[in-house]
Amino acid sequence: MLGIADFQGEWSIKRQIVDHLAGQDGTLVGQAVLTQTDPDQLDYAEAGTLTLATGAQMTAVRRYLWTFGRDCVAVCFDDGRPFHSFVPDGHAAGTDHPCGADFYQVRYDFTRWPAWSAVWTVTGPRKDYVMTTHYARISPDAPI
Repeated sequence: MLGIADFQGEWSIKRQIVDHLAGQDGTLVGQAVLTQTDPDQLDYAEAGTLTLATGAQMTAVRRYLWTFGRDCVAVCFDDGRPFHSFVPDGHAAGTDHPCGADFYQVRYDFTRWPAWSAVWTVTGPRKDYVMTTHYARISPDAPI
């Protein structure tokens, strides 16, 4: 099982969003930085450029707190509210996250470590999309 030291550092991210409800497909290219804040916690900070199928671009940012427990990683929103948890090993389904009437499900793939991915499937009356994010370690001397 991967641990806190394995994730700490800078990662390039490439995300594909396929929106079945609104038809607003898009891609995001950016970076995620995971910084240790406590012995068992990482701050996950992500920033990138989201490009919609129409060509419109915008800056996208998000932040989470990852807490490494004995058997899993608990992910919280940056204000401390629980989001989901996952086991950082192999093919891993994270716990589901209901958000109002919408429902979030995630599957992680760590089988090609240090490259890894997360696939979110979001369904409900207001949302119907699949978001796939690929992560690759940025070496210390790689251009950003």
